[in-house]
Amino acid sequence: MNRNRFIKNTALLSTGLMMSKIPSFAQAANFPVVRVPAAKRNFTSKVIEDAIVEFQGAVKDKELGWLFNNCFPNTLDTTVTHKADGARPDTYVITGDIDAMWLRDSTAQVWPYLHFIKKDRSLQQLIAGVINRQSACIIKDPYANAFYDDPNKQGEWKDDVTDMKPGLHERKWEIDSLCYPIRLAHKYWQLTGDTAPFDAKWKEAVMLTLKTFKEQQRKNGDGPYHFQRKTSWATDGVPMNGYGYPVKPVGLICSSFRPSDDATIYSFLVPSNFFAVTSLRQAATMFEKILNDKAGAAELTALANEVDKALKQYAVIDHPQYGKIYAYEVNGFGSYNLMDDANVPSLLGMPYLDAMPVSDPVYQNTRKMLLSPNNPFFFKGKAGEGIGGPHAGIDMIWPLGIIIRGLTSKDDAEIKFCVQLLKKNHAGTGFMHESFHKDDATKFTRSWFAWANTLFGEFLWETYKNKPALLA
Repeated sequence: MNRNRFIKNTALLSTGLMMSKIPSFAQAANFPVVRVPAAKRNFTSKVIEDAIVEFQGAVKDKELGWLFNNCFPNTLDTTVTHKADGARPDTYVITGDIDAMWLRDSTAQVWPYLHFIKKDRSLQQLIAGVINRQSACIIKDPYANAFYDDPNKQGEWKDDVTDMKPGLHERKWEIDSLCYPIRLAHKYWQLTGDTAPFDAKWKEAVMLTLKTFKEQQRKNGDGPYHFQRKTSWATDGVPMNGYGYPVKPVGLICSSFRPSDDATIYSFLVPSNFFAVTSLRQAATMFEKILNDKAGAAELTALANEVDKALKQYAVIDHPQYGKIYAYEVNGFGSYNLMDDANVPSLLGMPYLDAMPVSDPVYQNTRKMLLSPNNPFFFKGKAGEGIGGPHAGIDMIWPLGIIIRGLTSKDDAEIKFCVQLLKKNHAGTGFMHESFHKDDATKFTRSWFAWANTLFGEFLWETYKNKPALLA
């Protein structure tokens, strides 16, 4: 879905893209109160409020303190609906200005709070509720990417040519939609030791994930999933009768869409396949240690090994300037697409997802290419520089890409550069946005995008804890 259609701002229309236009920060008065009032917040965690007080007390840059206060709790303040349903908590998480729960976004939005949950039982239960809700969503339809709270609600795209069910907001097949719930579950278990969410429903969801991944290896034909949409947005539809351009079944997993919800060109989306390897191995560990299911663990591990082997053979190409680098998409026949998209999983973000170490030499070569004009979606202008993508269009930089650049950097100057660039480009709103124009940050998409806000809070917190001098 092209989320730009859902911007809830005073907006202007420019070359088909909705953009907000508001006064610059220089015109804003002394850090105005923009956070939701306490009485209207969806969920409040004392440990998160304490972290905000700590950050603001230690970091002398008042604007960064103001931004941290606005952005870090934004998911809790505005997007979660938490219910204690007996021993099985349930949490619904919207993205912000779209009232639907993406499996990817809901994980990414609560991820930065994980390291605080040992100090706050209610926050732990909220995240356990996200795990439970995600399991139910996957069981409803492992090919869907976004769901409603109401299981009977008809989706915005009910006329899509696919197997649309009630309760689905959208049915775009994206590998990462099934990886993110495993990432959240694994980290939750590591930090808490709590196994309550990992019951028969969770196991069923993981086994459906395994089944879906195998179907999308396309070894036995195109498989059950197809998707078409009547739209003028080319990136919202899948060619070749909804199955995508042909691929050679080499062991990689097809993804009809990218984490931007844009259609892939070549269906073997490399960063998502790397993410799948990590997630399958994490699930295998949990099957063995929690469920005592050695057969299931072996099956998960076998697929992880197969995909990993195929990535080594098909995802690396020789670039005349950078040497060996990772392609963004391949098809198994030898064709490849060299680019990156700011949405995660991205090539830039693979170390953030524990898919490989930052020190990986091929990753480092790839990183140099991605942060250069050789990446067709790297933009540089008067407002700053960064990676964007087709979803928001040419010259639109995504804060997500800048944040991930900072989180995956080992260079102090680069980390500080990213912090300052983000600080400079919130356009006086006190929040991060989906994207902003390379020459004018007051032209932006999505004023309420919780993933970008909370991830920015994570970036500031990690920098404060590990390299506080960079925030001076």
